[in-house]
This record gives sequence, structure tokens and C-alpha cells, in this order.
Amino acid sequence: MIVAIEGEVVYKEPTLLHILVAGLTHEVHISINSSSKIDSSKVKLYTTQIIREDTNALYGFKDKDEKRMFDTLLKINGVGPKVALAVCSTFSPETFAKIVSAKDVSMLKRVPGIGPKAASRILVELADFIVSGDEDSSNSSGVLEATMALESLGFKKDAIKKALNGENGSVQELVKVGLKKLQRL
Repeated sequence: MIVAIEGEVVYKEPTLLHILVAGLTHEVHISINSSSKIDSSKVKLYTTQIIREDTNALYGFKDKDEKRMFDTLLKINGVGPKVALAVCSTFSPETFAKIVSAKDVSMLKRVPGIGPKAASRILVELADFIVSGDEDSSNSSGVLEATMALESLGFKKDAIKKALNGENGSVQELVKVGLKKLQRL
């Protein structure tokens, strides 16, 4: 899995880069927000690699929050890389977090490829999307990661939210606390 790429930009479109790395040129899909931040021929991007039977694609981002936003959107049923990249192109991670917390369906429907049903589903699924730049980011991102870990074990989001309400600590500690509380329910 390729998690970052650093090299020379040899071709640039608003949502696509060709990056030369050690004699190989890689095609990387990027958001318009990331594209606007690239102002030199040298670039370093955080990447998500998607391998499917019909494609092997790299998606690159200038900052980790935008990459995390893209990766989180991909976990939602019915949201693919094109729609997730369109969301990243339309909103910064901070703006997106505000839209999610305000449950603003009308703003989310402005993204090409997202209708009312998809917008509602995204807002429900991402009710606790938090940007790392927030003041309480270490605890918030820890709670988010612990929530995702507990969800992958089959627990319901509402039950997890109740179990982790007001808890502090590392991701591992939060998962342990969550498991103990969830087993009692």
C-alpha cells in the first residue's frame, strides 16, 4: 500500500497529477483544494491507494485531514472514490465538519453526484466527524477511532456513543472501556 508519494510534477490538471518518482511516473487523482495548494514542481502528497479488479488508482492529498475525510467518506455504503473526491474538492475538512455537525443537507447536496438520500445518509453515518485541528483533537480523534474499532466488532453506533460518552484516554484505553461497558448492556 502506498501511503505517501514525493516527487516532481511532470503533468498537472485540476484533479490529476503525473508525479515522477525514481524514474517511474505515477498518476495521482487529487481534489481541487489540494491542486490549488501545489505551487512548485516538487510535491509531497499523502495517498490512498484503491485496488479493485478493474482499477489500481492513487488519490493524493496535501494535508492529513483531507485524506482522513476522503477515507472516512469511502466507508459509507454507496460513496465511491469519485464522490468522495468531489466532496473534498467542494469543502475543506473544517467546513465539512461544520456541515456534518449542523446536519446541513442542502449544503451537501451542492456536491456533484450527491442527491438528497445520499446527503442524508452521509450526515447520519458521519455524525461524529472531527477535524484534527480542533482544540480537543487528540481526545476527539481517539473517540472516533475507538468508535470505528467497536463498530467493526459489530456494536451499534448508538450503544457505542453511550458507552464512550465523557471518556478520555488513548484509543486502546477507550476501546477497553467501551468493550467493558458494552458487554454489560
